[in-house]
Amino acid sequence: MTRAHSDSDAKIGTPSKERLRLWLRLLRASRVVETQLRENLRTEFDTTLPRFDVMAALSRHEQGLKMSELSGVLRVSNGNVTGIVDRLVEDGLMVRIAVPGDRRASRVRLTQKGREEFARQARAHEGWIDEMLEDFSAEEAFALSARFDQMNGGSGA
Repeated sequence: MTRAHSDSDAKIGTPSKERLRLWLRLLRASRVVETQLRENLRTEFDTTLPRFDVMAALSRHEQGLKMSELSGVLRVSNGNVTGIVDRLVEDGLMVRIAVPGDRRASRVRLTQKGREEFARQARAHEGWIDEMLEDFSAEEAFALSARFDQMNGGSGA
């Protein structure tokens, strides 16, 4: 074993210490998964996780979203999204549509090519996640998801 002690040798600390350890392990696990996803998207699709995230958000909104709405869904600034959207439009994966009555606003949505490409990437993404988390049974994954949803105010993904 690479750890200093085995699970059977571990002693449970105070609730606050155990919750701190849990947080640190969750953070580390999240980083490991995210790093692997970034690498897989780069090598298999020549794309980035932010591009995937933008396409994922738009895949749930067939009529598209205003840039401000897209930023809100992704919880990032408009500036962060603009460059990504520009490149996705250049690649023919998204289109900008003028918003009637508001010259400054535009709505963005996936093109047919974008929907097809996102579907391809999403299938691979689901497979990668399934493989990385295969040690969790469906029941364990469901139970943990429910607990995290409670922490997040009941807002599941």
